[in-house]
Amino acid sequence: QVELIESGGGLVQAGGSLRLSCVHSGRTSRYAMAWFRRAPGKEREFVARITLRWNADTIFYADPVKGRFTISRDNAKNTVYLQMNSLSPEDTAVYYCAAQVTPTIPYNSYPTTSSYTAWGQGIQVTVSS
Repeated sequence: QVELIESGGGLVQAGGSLRLSCVHSGRTSRYAMAWFRRAPGKEREFVARITLRWNADTIFYADPVKGRFTISRDNAKNTVYLQMNSLSPEDTAVYYCAAQVTPTIPYNSYPTTSSYTAWGQGIQVTVSS
């Protein structure tokens, strides 16, 4: 069992910043964490991913957020963060935290929802123009 609780969403003006947090807990091991988002009328899409189990982070970002978003972790607090800068209205979405509970996944599958079996309830991020 894995529980994920997101926080930090809200309303921000274009160009502003927000930091999302995801506290993960439970008896099932977590090997990596990711952020996804679902914009109105669109499919859920990958945002960023970070490994949890090794000293050297392996991090991936979706192209639309590269250079603006930063994913990080604090294993002592069982928390993963998503720092979002230079926000635009196109970033408006419900953001979901997700956990990978299997030790390995196929390399190219990291952006797919099927690689993650635990999900938070989602948190709204709204960017006004």
